[in-house]
Amino acid sequence: MLNNNQIKSLIDRLWNNFWSGGISNPLTAIEQITYLIFMKRLDEIENKRERDAEWNEETYISKFAGTYKPPGADKAIDKATLRWSNIKHMPADDMLMHVQTKVFPFMKEIDGGDAFVRAMSNAVFIMPKASLLVEAVKTIDQIFVEIEKDATDGGQAFQDIQGDVYEMLLSEIASAGKNGQFRTPRHIIKLMAELVAPQLGQTIADPACGTGGFLLGAYQYILTQLALKDNPDAVQMDEDGFLRATISAMLNDKLKDIVERSLWGYDIDTTMVRLGLMNLMMHGIEHPHIDYKDTLSKSYNEAAQFDLVLANPPFTGNIDKGDINETLKLPTTKTELLFVERIFNMLRMGGTAAVIVPQGVLFGSGKAFTMLRKKIIDEAELKAVIALPSGVFKPYAGVSTAILVFTKGGETNNVWFYDMQADGYTLDDKRNKIDTSDIPDIIKQYTSRILPPPSEGAGGGRIGKHFIVPRKEIETNDYDLSISKYKEEVYEEVVYEKPKVIFEKLEKIESNIQKGLAELKELM
Repeated sequence: MLNNNQIKSLIDRLWNNFWSGGISNPLTAIEQITYLIFMKRLDEIENKRERDAEWNEETYISKFAGTYKPPGADKAIDKATLRWSNIKHMPADDMLMHVQTKVFPFMKEIDGGDAFVRAMSNAVFIMPKASLLVEAVKTIDQIFVEIEKDATDGGQAFQDIQGDVYEMLLSEIASAGKNGQFRTPRHIIKLMAELVAPQLGQTIADPACGTGGFLLGAYQYILTQLALKDNPDAVQMDEDGFLRATISAMLNDKLKDIVERSLWGYDIDTTMVRLGLMNLMMHGIEHPHIDYKDTLSKSYNEAAQFDLVLANPPFTGNIDKGDINETLKLPTTKTELLFVERIFNMLRMGGTAAVIVPQGVLFGSGKAFTMLRKKIIDEAELKAVIALPSGVFKPYAGVSTAILVFTKGGETNNVWFYDMQADGYTLDDKRNKIDTSDIPDIIKQYTSRILPPPSEGAGGGRIGKHFIVPRKEIETNDYDLSISKYKEEVYEEVVYEKPKVIFEKLEKIESNIQKGLAELKELM
């Protein structure tokens, strides 16, 4: 699907239409596009269920069966008129009024789980003009035609391609959201999922989930492990070199229920909550658990509940001291520190976290910085510190970051460090795909990180990309976790010529210049 230029072109057209149509905020645009795709998706799902029921000679009551009374209306209407297949044939002005006053209110009330109903309660359908809606409906229809073609020709499940298309839409957001939010690159999420290896039945959380990328990454990793056991032919290499399954639509109801009860996300931004819910639903999770919650505040008290936490929490500033949950003991208002402590508290004993932090967390000299590093070394097994190149989050930000992997309640004896220098993409604002990537090596080397610290010179010592540092050495360095503190720099010896030789060369050069000037003068 990623090679389907027609789908990419249609997505670009959608964005351009919304921009020229008066919706220039990318988050507002993606939210409104999402609602329309969701309306289309709902009709597609109901059509399939009706066909399947007819084929199997079963009874199925569609969500579009019966009547519906829109808010403020005097009488009920036939739900069939709310289907996408009927909406798209309406005249422009009638379509806009119908979607705003009838279809959208109905969509907000459908069964998507309690979290969906709560998130949609204050959602608003914004469409500046009818012509924009008509163009958007036409383009979305064309996108679904292309999805159907790819599913037929490529053998990939329609559900998976639909989810990929939505991920492509999200990736088009070219500016950061509120509160320093920005999307974590999908290949970094996949890497982190590989490091913690989520299993079916484990509870998995993200305390600042945004569009749900980490939850989706864990879900897709679990699907892949199931497929490798039961249906290896359904597993293929993706564009980033990861093995991934393509059978989300084939999950039986029992497995779907287990997965849905396993994934939990929270975010402080209502727009992100809605986008996260829709993202998981587009990928086949019908009743996702993503809620509007500030996990640093007094209102959040879910401690020791989760087996895994995967996160890239916001780290841009401070929060009001009076709002901080009493269970968070670090003497700070900095979000980058408080979120790591929150993640530690969320884990069950023996639970594992993979979290992205700004590099300042690794070496900051303030009391709270040192206390946090001491906590994850003394009260957990700090398994890995993976330094990421500063361009990983471009075009959103050029901040230097690192991945911390730790298991609550374990014992830290040695810490494995890796200095990632390439992630498979250029490190400029364009982020074009390249052949060089350290990610496969990180996954390979991580599995053998438990070896004792190498003796001097063994395995390259500390001059290579990865090495192990004993806990005692970290303690003596005030729990500093910056890779530069321990990595040995190798300098090439440069041998310069003696001054006398250099002067002789300069004199010869000057002599040649004078000779050349004299010859030119004779020609004048």
